[in-house]
Amino acid sequence: MDGPALKLRVHYHSHIVIPARLASTRLPRKLLLRETGKPVIQHTYEAAMGASRPMGICVAADHEEIAAEVRRFGGRVVMTDPHAASGTDRVAEVARSMPEVDVFINVQGDEPEISAAAIDLVVEMLERNPTAMMSTLATPIRTRQKLEDPACVKVVRNAVGEALYFSRSPIPYARQWDDKLLRADPPCYLQHLGLYAYRRSFLLKMAQLPPSPLEQIEKLEQLRVLAAGQTILVGVVDEPSIGIDTWDDYRAFVSRVANC
Repeated sequence: MDGPALKLRVHYHSHIVIPARLASTRLPRKLLLRETGKPVIQHTYEAAMGASRPMGICVAADHEEIAAEVRRFGGRVVMTDPHAASGTDRVAEVARSMPEVDVFINVQGDEPEISAAAIDLVVEMLERNPTAMMSTLATPIRTRQKLEDPACVKVVRNAVGEALYFSRSPIPYARQWDDKLLRADPPCYLQHLGLYAYRRSFLLKMAQLPPSPLEQIEKLEQLRVLAAGQTILVGVVDEPSIGIDTWDDYRAFVSRVANC
């Protein structure tokens, strides 16, 4: 793994929040699917608990059914507004009740194979760069199909690992294509991964900002941060986390668990 190279590390009180919404669009009630013997939300919670830097973890639930499931397996849950517009809004809602926490980590509830090392990395990047408000991760893109898929969000960075732009389009755009671009090291193309760490002060401000024009066009919330003139650090990891969006994704996950 590599993160932006920097500076003397300052240790922060950090906390993981897993936004959990019952009514998912493409795969209804996916966080409660339990063909492995555990619901998806429990797998995600237990995977996130493996991180060493955060000092706490909770699920930000929008429905009592999810909250009851989290309590059943012994997890901590915070009820949030069922009408919240996004996972970030749920994390901000939790942050308002935890003034003692410096950094919040947003872990998607449908990431049951999230890497503990990845969670620690996004916290460490903020520890090493006290001027950055937010950090996230990316992984190399090695296929043309993924590069051209609008569901795969791309990111480009500057020389010190700060995000320049996020897009659903291939960026950078190759004026003359060569397959060698997909094999380059360091990689030419990076897929953004939906794991974030925010400083509490900025998270609360971000939740109040109106969507930027770029965000409205691309439907990418992180563009609101760049449009506001803030820095997002982007670390690169070799292995992508695998989210669950469809039945095929879930069946593949169940198969991997069965083969462990």
